[in-house]
Amino acid sequence: MRRSLVRPYARTRGRTTPCRKLELETLISTSERGRHGRAASVAQRRICDLCAETRSVAEVAAHLGLPLAVVKVLVGDLADAGMVQIHEPGLVLGDRTSREFMERVLNGLRAL
Repeated sequence: MRRSLVRPYARTRGRTTPCRKLELETLISTSERGRHGRAASVAQRRICDLCAETRSVAEVAAHLGLPLAVVKVLVGDLADAGMVQIHEPGLVLGDRTSREFMERVLNGLRAL
């Protein structure tokens, strides 16, 4: 993976606090508008492309090689623009989907 010379917080115009409360395990998916709309930055376009399949904030950060705080700000901006949807995970013990979700979060954490 090629590293960018752009400092991470330059991508957020120096903002370090997201406009929305996003946890490490918060799930993100690209909306219809995000699939066809124009993102404000390359990083935001990459988030929209990645989240065509629902992913956690941790996974997005790992895939992009960006700090979690930066990804949270970018995702918050995308949500405000209607380009991504934010889903709070609902876990049911013993549920197959909860196991898959936990495996994805664990893989995302390992990738960090």
